[in-house]
Amino acid sequence: SASHRRLLEALADRLDLDAPPTRIEVYDNSHIQGSHAIGAMIVCGSEGLMKNAYRKFNIQTAGGAGEAAAGDDYAMMREVLTRRFKRVLKEDPDRGQGQWPELVIVDGGRGQLGVAEAVFADLGIDGVALLGVAKGPDRNAGRERFHRAGGGDFTLPPRDPLLYFIQRLRDEAHRFAI
Repeated sequence: SASHRRLLEALADRLDLDAPPTRIEVYDNSHIQGSHAIGAMIVCGSEGLMKNAYRKFNIQTAGGAGEAAAGDDYAMMREVLTRRFKRVLKEDPDRGQGQWPELVIVDGGRGQLGVAEAVFADLGIDGVALLGVAKGPDRNAGRERFHRAGGGDFTLPPRDPLLYFIQRLRDEAHRFAI
């Protein structure tokens, strides 16, 4: 519990958040050669992973007419984030029920982060930090590049506990999606 709290504090410090996040949502997409598309959301709170808050989204339209179906990761991410945040806007518009994250992490680079930024802009959502996690060169774990909304991309040194923490979150979203 103390080490988890330190990781949340380090994350808040690295991302210039006002306080350690009490709810982090991590999103990933998965499909089997373009079919059976799924979006996944995992949640991490101040006490660790909150498995009762995990959600899967069956991809329905992948962005609507004119866009590729399940093979279009951007359209899939757009659909998942739009569905999730339209619902929370309806159910908890005042953000008083603990359903709102302080941080949203998307598995993917600048493009996936751009989709998240566009969805938030379309829905009029602010006050939620966004972070994209791009796999390293040759998809090499440990060499991830982190993309922040508004710029300020960064990497973390190998063996940094914060790097391992973010990797665990991303990997849990990937595991849950599969």
